[in-house]
Amino acid sequence: MYQGSASRVTILAHLFGILSLILILVWLLHYQGGLEYDSNDANRVFNVHPFLMFFGFIFMAGEGMMAFNTVEAERKVRKFIHMTFHLIAICLGIVGIKAVFKFHDMMNNSPDVYSLHSWIGISTFTLFCLQWLIGFASFMFPQASVQTRARILPWHVSGGRALLYMAICAAVTGLMEKATFLQLQHNHQTRVINFTGLFILLFGLFVDLSIALARYRF
Repeated sequence: MYQGSASRVTILAHLFGILSLILILVWLLHYQGGLEYDSNDANRVFNVHPFLMFFGFIFMAGEGMMAFNTVEAERKVRKFIHMTFHLIAICLGIVGIKAVFKFHDMMNNSPDVYSLHSWIGISTFTLFCLQWLIGFASFMFPQASVQTRARILPWHVSGGRALLYMAICAAVTGLMEKATFLQLQHNHQTRVINFTGLFILLFGLFVDLSIALARYRF
């Protein structure tokens, strides 16, 4: 197997994931006044949303995908790590989504789920939760028959990779929507947002490459 190549690609995925996290924190802490879910400042509440939707959802989901394919351990252990990372992603994603709904309530009941970003984001998160539930029931407990698992596995893998790109699409459109809402001009904050979106995309690409390489045989 191309296990060595896949493992080397994960290094690049980790690098771009960490760079994305650093830039998001720079943007939220330096330019946007910080983040706090229980704050009386609506903007600080909102800032929990982009942070958790990347670090809590996209980053954790990507790490879980790579862990299953590249960690050298028994299949049972890799499945447990994979499912645990994705359960964490769901839990933190719920808090991230609640933060943006709370922000809209604080802003005199601004409309919810009105933009392309929100449509893609809600659809992705809902499908991800459904994917997790089906995967847990099929591969962990109570576990489906061998034949059923063999039929589900290609859809599970392909669906997971598709959902990763949908999540990245949601993140990038969300960053651009926020930049437009803030009416940002060409300044340092704009560059931080642009590089954040670029690094999130590269994180997703290298996660997907590591998964693809790990599945091929000589």
